[in-house]
Amino acid sequence: MNLTNTFKKLSLNKAYEYLDRDPENNIPKMLDLAEKLDQEGGIARQLGPVRQALSDPDNNWFRLAKSLWTDVDSEVRKTLFTNFVVNANMISNPKLTENREKYGCNIPWAILMDPTSACNLHCTGCWAAEYGNRMNMTLDELDSIIEQGKALGTYMYIYSGGEPLVRKDDLLALCAKHSDCQFLAFTNGTLIDEAFADEMLRVKNFVPAISVEGFEEDTDFRRGKGTFAKLRRGMEILREKKLPFGVSCCYTSRNYAMIGSEEYFDAMVEWGAKFAWFFTYMPVGVGAPTDLMATAEQREFMYHRIREFRKTKPLFTMDFWNDGEYVQGCIAGGRCYLHINANGDIEPCAFIHYSDSNIREKTLLEAYQSPMFMAYHNNQPFHENHLRPCPLLDNPGRLAQMVDSAEAHSTDLQDPEDVHDLAEKCREKAEKWAPVADRLWACSHGCASCGDCQKKAE
Repeated sequence: MNLTNTFKKLSLNKAYEYLDRDPENNIPKMLDLAEKLDQEGGIARQLGPVRQALSDPDNNWFRLAKSLWTDVDSEVRKTLFTNFVVNANMISNPKLTENREKYGCNIPWAILMDPTSACNLHCTGCWAAEYGNRMNMTLDELDSIIEQGKALGTYMYIYSGGEPLVRKDDLLALCAKHSDCQFLAFTNGTLIDEAFADEMLRVKNFVPAISVEGFEEDTDFRRGKGTFAKLRRGMEILREKKLPFGVSCCYTSRNYAMIGSEEYFDAMVEWGAKFAWFFTYMPVGVGAPTDLMATAEQREFMYHRIREFRKTKPLFTMDFWNDGEYVQGCIAGGRCYLHINANGDIEPCAFIHYSDSNIREKTLLEAYQSPMFMAYHNNQPFHENHLRPCPLLDNPGRLAQMVDSAEAHSTDLQDPEDVHDLAEKCREKAEKWAPVADRLWACSHGCASCGDCQKKAE
């Protein structure tokens, strides 16, 4: 670590100690210091929109920040601050910028990877449900990915699957070895028990995002009878142990109204969630049902509801597609993140199952410089309207062009899907979303005070 990074770490550790003594009064002061030390602007970009709100004790953002002191174990909170705020942002951002310029390619802030394709559930519309337990990366392979990633500046690692908690022991071993990294897992939550929660308290740098489809009826519809009760018990254990967790929500044509309801947002807060990821259903896989895809009207409904509740609910929310305007379009292809499946295939996105690289044949850097990832690098953003960010769902011809030019292959080992067939499944939704997205984009960039978009959505 160079002297600049050492100074940053020492300064921010002192700032944290100061904050920890009186969070209610010192939160705004800590943000001042963090922004002064953030030469690359990464923290400022993330906290800028809420900075003013955090100076108001009655504001929902202030209440969320304060809850990290009342609801989260002190050592876990300190580790989260060190690994996420300092290492994965303040230290990471300059290193990422330097290496992106040095190597002329995307290098991700976060790596999403699947330890296994195995899962204890069989959810409707989930591609992993068809793979069984046939694909697994070894502990050494997972460790190598993290080692390579850290060398290039990546300190944020996210697990998906399959069900990652099928590999509990290995995940905990990686957390312990890479104590300077922050780990998150998308999990169905049914395997969280007292023993695992105690291990989370031991390693301190693992945060689950529990997949929920609404309340019991909608969750059990996709994930199986009794799933909702089991994941709620997992949440209760985490809350009792003062461990932070979030919620992952896939909204479909069936459950969008519930997912976007105030009742559901209030429930997530009551359950103890500190953040929520929102994804729209994607028909990935030859047999994936297309009738669960959200319509343009339903997607717009979610656009407005998430923004509305950001102003009032103490919950940090992220909308994978509709927040494209805040991150300048598509974040996949290594621009901010990428996906490595349980077979070692390095994919641009969790929803884009095409690749020209495998971790068993190439280093991460070689994959970042491969034709598939360079196609992303050279074409992003895929549309000047960042509410149309995705090369598949929003601009379906763009993905097919990149896959063809890179001579990439389908990574679906069960039933490979031609990228042109997949694009066609999304074409109608893209065409109907385009005028809605263009209206929302024009409104947010010129007539935000008129309220017409909100009225039309209602």
